[in-house]
Amino acid sequence: MTRNVIHWASAVAFAGTLFCAYGFTPVASARQGAQAAPAQQQQSQQQKPAAADKKPDAAPLQLDTPQGTAQQAAPTVPPTPQEETDYKAFQAIPPNDLDKRILAAEGFLQKYPQSQYRPMMYQTLVSGYLAKQDVPKMIDAGEKEIALNPNDTPILGLMGQTLARTLNPKSPDAMSQLTRAELYSKRAIEVTPTLTKPAELTDEQFNNAKNNALEMAYSGLGLVYLQKGQYDQAIPTLEQSVKTDTHSEPDPVNLYLLGLANEKASHFDAAVAAFTKCAAIQSSLQANCKSGIDTAKKANSTQLSAPK
Repeated sequence: MTRNVIHWASAVAFAGTLFCAYGFTPVASARQGAQAAPAQQQQSQQQKPAAADKKPDAAPLQLDTPQGTAQQAAPTVPPTPQEETDYKAFQAIPPNDLDKRILAAEGFLQKYPQSQYRPMMYQTLVSGYLAKQDVPKMIDAGEKEIALNPNDTPILGLMGQTLARTLNPKSPDAMSQLTRAELYSKRAIEVTPTLTKPAELTDEQFNNAKNNALEMAYSGLGLVYLQKGQYDQAIPTLEQSVKTDTHSEPDPVNLYLLGLANEKASHFDAAVAAFTKCAAIQSSLQANCKSGIDTAKKANSTQLSAPK
């Protein structure tokens, strides 16, 4: 999975989530979320963060590489000669030709609904639709891949993060989406350390791939806790996401969320520290993070800080 794809989910999807700077309301229920939405929307018009313009870092493991060790949930049938030919034709499509790869993967799944190559096709659709910013189709493909391969940790981590960051509190299935985000994130955190290194990957590549999955999983789970108002759980989880991020430049969204969680927990010094790190990264979240610094400092001068 390439870093720029990850950061689309980290920034563009985040910009449309249920909360914005200092307009955050924990989601206790779908009904309460819907009732709180008008006030949040008013805040959003004033302070809604835009997409973070990240510089892509190359990651060694692509979503198109099947991951996980679980048996498939649905039966497969041995590939026919024509299926093998069609699969090789799919593999020959350049990775950067997203439209052609998506069309080919969709057609392959329709033609061979029980193919052993289904995970490859669904993973291709997840990465392709994510890159094209088509979240509903990306989530649909991700759900199907997880049904086939419950231990696909890159998909689990990405799904947990994306579901958490694209939550619409007015949606009737808001709580279901939040629950799935928590489930997928926790599953990725549980499974990733148990994976066996594929022979074709170096130790460095394998560790980078695991860190990518864990970074997203901790990020998604931390945001779930933040949305539920469970700040004491959100803070260490988001800290773990930041710690697990070994890229040359951290995801500013996680630092922003960490600042929010600390501010809501009245840990104002920690909030200032997180917002300051976020503000130092060139992205469209800089203005929000700079505003967060000022707000947290002001709160620290007028309110009692809670012990950590």
